[in-house]
Amino acid sequence: SNLIAGYYLAKAGLKAVIFESKLAPGGGMWGGGMMFNEIVVQDDAIHIVEDVGIAYRPKGEGCYTMDSLEATSAIISRCLKAGTVIFNLIKVTDVLFREEAGQSRVSGLVINWSPVENLGLHVDPLGMKASFVVDGTGHPADICRIVTRKMDVKLNTKTGDVVGEMPLWAEKGEQFTVANTGEVFPGLYVAGMAANNAFGGPRMGPIFGGMLVSGKKVAELLTDRLKG
Repeated sequence: SNLIAGYYLAKAGLKAVIFESKLAPGGGMWGGGMMFNEIVVQDDAIHIVEDVGIAYRPKGEGCYTMDSLEATSAIISRCLKAGTVIFNLIKVTDVLFREEAGQSRVSGLVINWSPVENLGLHVDPLGMKASFVVDGTGHPADICRIVTRKMDVKLNTKTGDVVGEMPLWAEKGEQFTVANTGEVFPGLYVAGMAANNAFGGPRMGPIFGGMLVSGKKVAELLTDRLKG
C-alpha cells in the first residue's frame, strides 16, 4: 500500500520517501499465496493494476490473478520512476512530535539502520521532519504502537489504541482496510494492513486489491491536504 501511495504522491508532484526495514520492499506480496507466486485482485483495483502495467488474468466473479513477482517488482519500479525515494534496511524507531494549538501532532520519524537495531548497538538515530507520516508497516502497525506507547495519547479508534487484527475473512477484510484508511492521529495516517490492525479488521490472505486501493486512497487524502 505504501508503494502505491508513493507512486501516486509522486505523480501528483509531491515529495515522498519510503523507509523499508528489510532488504526488499513489498511486504508479503513477493511470496504470493503460500509461495505459489500468485495473488488475487478484484474489479475495483484493476484500474491501478493497469496504471502500473501489471499483466493479469480474469478468473471469474470479479477476481483476477497476477504473478506476485511481476506485480511487486513492477510496483517498486513505477514508484521509483515516478520520483518517490525508497531507503531499504532502515528502521523507524520513534516519531518526532510537536504541539499545535495545544494538540500533539506527529511531525516526522526517527530512523536508524536495521542492522544497528537488530544487533542492539548503541548508535544514536537521526530525525526526519515530514508534513505527514503514513504507517504502512503492515500487520504490526509499528508506528501507531510507538505513538500510543510513548506519547500517552489516544488514536482515532474505538479503544484509543491499536485494536488488533481479527482472523481471516477476506471479503470483509478488503472492505474494512479501504474504509479505515485515513488519519488515525494528527499527522499520522494508516494504510494497508496497518489500517486493518489499528482499527481491528479481519485479515485477507493473498488478496491484494484492498492494499492497492488503500494506497491510492491515502495518496489522494494527502494530496488534498497538501495541495488543497
